[in-house]
Amino acid sequence: MDNTSGGPRRISFFDTTLRDGEQAPGNGMRPEQKLRLGLLVEGLGADIIETGFPASSPSDYKATELLSRHLTTARFATFVRAVRADVEAAVQAGGVRNHQIQVLATGSEIHLRHKRGITRAEAEREVADTIRFARDLGITDVSVAVEDATRGSDDLVHSLVDVVLEAGATTVAIGDTCGCLLPAEFGALIAKVRAWAPRPIVVATHCHDDFGLAVANSLAGVEAGADEVQATLGGIGERAGNASLEEVVAALVYKGGLLGVRTDVRPERLYPAYRELAETIGLPRVRNKAVVGDNAFATQAGIHQAGILRDPSTYEYLEPAVFGRQRQLVVGRHSGRAILRHLLDQVGKDPDDALVDELYEHYVAGRENGHCDDLETVKQQLVERFAHEVVTAR
Repeated sequence: MDNTSGGPRRISFFDTTLRDGEQAPGNGMRPEQKLRLGLLVEGLGADIIETGFPASSPSDYKATELLSRHLTTARFATFVRAVRADVEAAVQAGGVRNHQIQVLATGSEIHLRHKRGITRAEAEREVADTIRFARDLGITDVSVAVEDATRGSDDLVHSLVDVVLEAGATTVAIGDTCGCLLPAEFGALIAKVRAWAPRPIVVATHCHDDFGLAVANSLAGVEAGADEVQATLGGIGERAGNASLEEVVAALVYKGGLLGVRTDVRPERLYPAYRELAETIGLPRVRNKAVVGDNAFATQAGIHQAGILRDPSTYEYLEPAVFGRQRQLVVGRHSGRAILRHLLDQVGKDPDDALVDELYEHYVAGRENGHCDDLETVKQQLVERFAHEVVTAR
């Protein structure tokens, strides 16, 4: 990950849709569904795809078998506790080629005391032993997921980082497991970890969305020196979810120059992958979600429509075509006369004031609810109306 060329630093993406995303209520997937989604995520340019937790269930074991055989450009990752048996199960399922083992490490005093009931020394020994065991089995790529690192003391996290690097870890992933930090706080923590783990060690972000800040925190981490972002399609995941892959990518596509970074993810493939996920797990359609929401590139307000008709850049900073989407101008009770004149022009009818006023009363002023018509529907209605008028006149 060392950027010796002096150009923008490349940010890699670790997709955890099939593991952290799936383990949230309602998001379960069969191995064959994980394979289909995993191949779509590989196709959009993710570097690493987490298949699941093979030791936890036959389903995750089978998904790992399938993805390990079919992924060609992305590496696959498996999730393990700091337990040798978990590593053995992961290696049995996926082999060692192209395989990153991600070992869960205890990163806060709260978890040591109340979740694990072990000492810091014990936590360090178990994760170091697991890393060495994985490497002895032939795994060359070991990530350590530092759980709840954002509530751990600097002394604890620093000591843990030193221990796992000495044992042979290649990536340190800092988990804001409870989504408890603000971007400035998370960026400051990543800057510390970056100093403790100099390149070529990869520093990754893993942020949850309890404050609605998972994407902002991930970007703060990138700005502070993180090389990798762990994220999920649509931001699915525990509780309020994880950082949304498509939102982080959008920010890097448009603001990468400001941050001095770049991404190789193909943004136009994000929406099709998200729609496949939504259909697979029965995710309800969402109107007000960035990039993939139904209204992300749709406009009803008359002032906005008037500007977009003159030049889309007036109200579109994110361009729909970049993300494989289409601009949607709809007619509803907040629309103005500009969109009606545009439609009349489209059907070859003179947009005189009287006709525009008549259509305004019908399509805009006459609406008492949130119903909207897309432009093609209204256009077709106008075509039929004016064709009828011509026939009547004859």
